[in-house]
Amino acid sequence: MNRDPISTPRTHESRRRPPRSGAFGRRSGIAILAVSLICSTAALARSTPETFADLAEELTPAVVNISTTQKASGRRGEIPVPRFPPGSPFEEFFKEFFERQRPGDDGRDGDRPARRVSSLGSGFVVDPSGIVVTNNHVVAEADEITVIFSDEGRRTAEVLGRDVKTDLAVLRVKKEDGDGDLPFVEFGDSDEARVGDWVVAIGNPFGLGGSVTAGIVSARSRNINAGPYDDFIQTDASINRGNSGGPLFNMDGKVIGVNTAIFSPSGGSVGIGFAIAANLAKPIIRQLREFGEIRRGWLGVRIQPVTDEIAESLALDKPRGALVASVFDPGPAATAGFEAGDIILKFDGKDVPRVRVLPRIVAETEIGKAVGVEVWRKGEKISLSVKIGELKEDEVAALASGGSGGGASGSVEAFGMTLSSITNGLRDRFEIGDDVKGVVIIDVDDGSAAAEKGIRAGDIIVEIAQEEVSSPGQILEKVKEAKDSNRKSVLLLVQRSDDLRFVALRLEKT
Repeated sequence: MNRDPISTPRTHESRRRPPRSGAFGRRSGIAILAVSLICSTAALARSTPETFADLAEELTPAVVNISTTQKASGRRGEIPVPRFPPGSPFEEFFKEFFERQRPGDDGRDGDRPARRVSSLGSGFVVDPSGIVVTNNHVVAEADEITVIFSDEGRRTAEVLGRDVKTDLAVLRVKKEDGDGDLPFVEFGDSDEARVGDWVVAIGNPFGLGGSVTAGIVSARSRNINAGPYDDFIQTDASINRGNSGGPLFNMDGKVIGVNTAIFSPSGGSVGIGFAIAANLAKPIIRQLREFGEIRRGWLGVRIQPVTDEIAESLALDKPRGALVASVFDPGPAATAGFEAGDIILKFDGKDVPRVRVLPRIVAETEIGKAVGVEVWRKGEKISLSVKIGELKEDEVAALASGGSGGGASGSVEAFGMTLSSITNGLRDRFEIGDDVKGVVIIDVDDGSAAAEKGIRAGDIIVEIAQEEVSSPGQILEKVKEAKDSNRKSVLLLVQRSDDLRFVALRLEKT
């Protein structure tokens, strides 16, 4: 065994030798220490890349710029401003110019011809046949999509499928006769990425074309409230607007994330970027390629976090798992014997350390599969077996609102509001009169569209789209109808005490 010279124990013979003295001995000790320090520094240097040039040269051909074009209404008062790459000096100039050109109130302007606006993003090829991965928000409103390669070659593309909840989309490049296989990259295992590992981002920031930046993994498993299945890698590699949909590589050249969002008060990079973890993206992309849509597993429970107080009251050793607040009946969990108050500790052999882990595990479980679940109930662990159903949003919404099959009298979410039918308990809680009808708002997310309009918990939605409502399911149906009709907003009649007011809430594109 080789040992560090400083820590090697002396032999009997060496102990009998007189110690060396004078300058030579001191220099020898210093030399040994210096060699040790040099070796340590060399080992550190070997772990730090001298250059990213070889990696960038190898990977850049598979990273693409995505240009989208959409039709814009040219109706009176709606002249669109061309969408330049964010940060372009022309952006403000043309904004002011077109605002000056908006029709006045003299009645001379009628309908104008439809105009076209464009935007830019990033993506990457994952199959030599021409399969491209990007963000949903890059292509969500596009009428035409153009994929631009690093050699300036251009090809039109079509959407194979997209998923709003994870903000992922899959495109197919329309190849021409004579086109060969495209350069492509592969996904890696994002679970192996450690905080502090080097990463490289390649994309199209501010419409500048292929740009390479490097940094480290700053954090793992970030929840930024972008969707129900958030699992983001945080990095300080410079990511800006236009990088959306581009890849985040590890030092083996494998994609471990899809660059999606930044935290930035200024609009530019401040060293806090977020990429969808590859292990979350891979099954989504596989389903979008195969089905053109996502088929997610459904357990049929409403869950909430396990707090210190809840853990103590239920004799659980520490806060962990997901607390079952209610069970949908009919539903897989009801059939399997789940009860309100159960704490789900393990699902299909996987630990559930915190509540937000469970929805992702369930969603990724094969529909129809029978899985084992470990549950904490009345001070002891019990085992249940459940056959996973398919998540169908409309049916779940109807169950949640009590509109079908009875079951859990729960709540649904819309516009950042948690909505519920009016119950006797809610009438007492919010002091709602016996004659008041509608849907009660029991919570409002900070920063949501509803919060910006001054809506708060305890308000009652009396009408939506000028039709009376009595259940959250009716509101979801009206929102869906408005989206299907390409309306930009939906009108609510909201009651607070004896006051009524109309509030228009903008619809999110899906």
